[in-house]
Amino acid sequence: MILNNKYYIMRHGQTIYQKENRQINYFADENPFITLTEEGREMVEKTAQTMKGAGIDLIFSSRYTRTKETAEIAAKILGIEKINYDERLIDINLGVFMGKPMEDSHGFYLKGETVFSNKPEGGESWSDILERVKGFLDELEKQYQGKNILIISHADPIWLMAGYLRGFKKKEDFLKARADRENSYPKLGQLIFI
Repeated sequence: MILNNKYYIMRHGQTIYQKENRQINYFADENPFITLTEEGREMVEKTAQTMKGAGIDLIFSSRYTRTKETAEIAAKILGIEKINYDERLIDINLGVFMGKPMEDSHGFYLKGETVFSNKPEGGESWSDILERVKGFLDELEKQYQGKNILIISHADPIWLMAGYLRGFKKKEDFLKARADRENSYPKLGQLIFI
């Protein structure tokens, strides 16, 4: 896939949920209590420092508190005044699994060939997320030329975006690359360059 822009895709920094290893799914709506920890802010600062010479032109972010904080820290370090928030970058909506132990949703989602189509009541499938991030990226590719774009989001949207930008076309491409660790879940504060 030939791209018009360069993409820097970053996962938000650590929150109290990750610090305390809370195995509970986030709620889909905004939760003002899920903010970055001090360690989370430090990891974001460190990652943003590595991008200082990249000439970032634009920042796009999910609107959730943890990603907003991440975007604000990065923007300050990179000298970017405006952050663009886009609904297509929000975290997966786990529907009936919100507020429940992660093991409940893992068993539901990670079922072999149906992994992309499994959709909990009131929630999203990986195919749903892929469609929304594809629309977002296709729009950026049409709207901008030669830009260095920082995108701040969450694990599921990020690994699907990264696979799409790497030219994956079929579900099997995504799953094989993930199994081979070529396109795995990003770590907290991790930056992926495409």
